[in-house]
Amino acid sequence: MFEQAFKNIDDVLWKEAGCTTELDYTEQTSWLLFLKYLDGLEQDLADEAALDGKKYSYILDSPYRWESWAAPKGKDGKLDHNKALTGDDLRDFANNKLFPYLHGFKLKASGPNTIEYKIGEIFGEIKNKIQSGYNMREIIDHIDELRFRSQAEKHELSHLYEAKIRNMGNAGRNGGEYYTPRPLIRAIVQVVKPRLGERIYDGACGSAGFLCESYEYLKHAHPKRTTAEDRKLQERTFYGKEKKSLAYVIAIMNMILHGIEAPNILHTNTLTENLADIQEKDRYDVVLANPPFGGKERKEVQQNFPIRTGETAFLFLQHFIKMLKAGGRGGVVIKNTFLSNTDNASVSLRKLLLESCSLHTVLDCPGGTFLGAGVKTVVLFFEKGAPTRKVWFYQLDPGRNLGKTNPLNDADLAEFVKLQKTFADSPKSWSVDAESIDQTTLDLSVKNPNGGEELTHRSPQAILDEIAALDAESAQVLGNIKGLL
Repeated sequence: MFEQAFKNIDDVLWKEAGCTTELDYTEQTSWLLFLKYLDGLEQDLADEAALDGKKYSYILDSPYRWESWAAPKGKDGKLDHNKALTGDDLRDFANNKLFPYLHGFKLKASGPNTIEYKIGEIFGEIKNKIQSGYNMREIIDHIDELRFRSQAEKHELSHLYEAKIRNMGNAGRNGGEYYTPRPLIRAIVQVVKPRLGERIYDGACGSAGFLCESYEYLKHAHPKRTTAEDRKLQERTFYGKEKKSLAYVIAIMNMILHGIEAPNILHTNTLTENLADIQEKDRYDVVLANPPFGGKERKEVQQNFPIRTGETAFLFLQHFIKMLKAGGRGGVVIKNTFLSNTDNASVSLRKLLLESCSLHTVLDCPGGTFLGAGVKTVVLFFEKGAPTRKVWFYQLDPGRNLGKTNPLNDADLAEFVKLQKTFADSPKSWSVDAESIDQTTLDLSVKNPNGGEELTHRSPQAILDEIAALDAESAQVLGNIKGLL
C-alpha cells in the first residue's frame, strides 16, 4: 500500500510545473511527510498524557495541525470535503500562513536539539513548490493514507524513503552529493564496529545514511536493550551536521523514519568552526563520513585550519581527526588522489594522519562506486592516539562495471569485511610497513604486489603527452581524408 502511495505522489508531482527533478520530488514529499509524522507523534503523546490523567500541551496550534488544514475528518473517519481546503485556498494557506507560522518556531525553541527548533529550521529553509492547489490536495490525500504508528510501518516507510533518496542520487551530479551507496556504508560500519554507549558523529551527513545504518547495526547487535540504553540510543548517540537545506530536511526525515524521534542534526557549515576552539567535551568516539570533495572553500574558512587548502574534503579530514577522542575510530571516504598528491597541503595532511592516528586500513573503491561523481575514491580507517605502524590495503574489484543499473551490493564487500578482521593477504589485499613509506613524499599509492592495478593517477605530464599524441594522430587522419577529396 505504501509503495503505491509513493508512486501516486510522484505521478502527481510529475504533472506539477514547479517540480522538475527527482530532487524536487523528494523535497516536496519530505515536508508533507514530516507534518503527517508530527501529527501522529502529537496524537501518541496526547494519548499517553490522557492515560496518565494529564493534559497534553500541543506543539502546533489547532489551525496548523494536519487534522485541521490537511485532512479534516467527519464522524465517519473520512475526509470532510466541506472543511478540507483545495485549489488556490490550499496553496495560499500553505504559502502565506502555514510556512511563516512553522518557520517562527526557530525563535521559540529552547535549543537546537528540540523538535520545535527542527520545525523552524526545516520550514525556514525549503519552500512549497507545488503551484497547483488541486495537485497539493491530491498529494495530501495520498500522504494521509500513510501511517507511522507501528515499528513495522516505520520500517516499510524508511525503505521506501531510502529508495527515493537513491533515485535522487541517480538523478545526476547534484543528486549524487546526497547519496552514499548503502552497501559501502554498511561495510564501513561493520569494520569500525560502533559500540552501545559511544557517540557517533558525521559532520557532513547528507541524507544521514551513516547515522541510520549505525543505528540499525547497534539495534541488531543489542536486541535486549534496557529502557535506559534505548533512551541513550535515541537521544545521545548520533550527531550530525549538514550545510545544505535539502539534505538537512532529508536527513531529519530519514532518521525519523528509521526510528530516531528527535535527531541531533544541526543545519550549519561544519568548516566554519575553528579547530582551535574544539574542546574535549566536543569530541566523539566514532566518526563515519563521506565529506564532499572537489568543492572549494573561501580564504576565511581556510583560516580555521592548521593545514590550509581550498579542497573541502581535506579540510573535513582535519576536522574529523580533531573531533575524535583519543582511542576514537574513523571511517572516512576521500578521493584516491589524497594518497599520492604532491602539493604541500596533501603531504602535510598525510603526515598528520600517519603521525597522530593509526591508519590501519585503506579500501580502494572502483570507478562507478559513486554514480555521477566521476572520481575514484578510497576509504580510510584509522584510530586516533598512536602513530601508524602498518597499513593494510584492499583493492575492491567486483568483476564488473558498476553503474546505475548495476550498483555496488553487499556481496561485493563481503570478502573485504571478512579479510579485514585479520588483515589477511590475498590477491586483492596486502600490507605495507609505515617505515617503508617514502618519508619525504609520504606517498601511500602502493602498487598491488599481487599484480593488481596501480593505486595512483598518471602524472599530469604523461596525460598531456598522450593528448598531444592523440591530437597529432587526429591531424594526420584529417590530412589523409582531405587528400582523398
